[in-house]
Amino acid sequence: MASQIAAAAGESVPTADQRLVTYGVPWSHFEAQLTLRGERPVPRIAFLDGALELMSPSKDHERIKSYIGRLIEAYALEHDIDLSPYGSWTLRKAPEQAGLEPDECYLIGDQARDTPDLAIEVVWTSGGIDKLEIYRRLGVREVWRWQDSRIDVHVLREQHYELSERSTLFPDLDVQLLGSFLDHPTALQAVKAFRAALHA
Repeated sequence: MASQIAAAAGESVPTADQRLVTYGVPWSHFEAQLTLRGERPVPRIAFLDGALELMSPSKDHERIKSYIGRLIEAYALEHDIDLSPYGSWTLRKAPEQAGLEPDECYLIGDQARDTPDLAIEVVWTSGGIDKLEIYRRLGVREVWRWQDSRIDVHVLREQHYELSERSTLFPDLDVQLLGSFLDHPTALQAVKAFRAALHA
């Protein structure tokens, strides 16, 4: 039977991430999975209290996270913010039983710290383990979560994340304005349009 999801000519159908979660796994297995995967970019691996997640992001997932990263970097350039990207840097703390690899992450200012200031998470497929709890245990100052065409800003305050309309790292940035450029056909077009809006 033909698929009931039909795309008009030239229209793309969003694809889902591939995700596998196993429970009751010791920390040593998380470390072993990282070693076995080596320098390959997938699967992305996360761990929380004995739950091990392996995730292969879809094409759409990768596009959204890359666009967000390009736009953040464009904003930093426009405002002379000393920001460095670290991609899917493997973050882990054995005593906290928590570890993951962000979609994108950044250090702002001091580059010597062992935890990023900002992490980007694209939530394309529901389910999986609680990434915000992992970030909380790791002490990441802000997490931006894209889901259903919206970016939610989670700011770490007193060891808990709070939803915020504004980023504390980029207080003058309208995050929803940034998010409105994610539907452009190419990253170049998105960055050009975003920079034009910043100068408007």
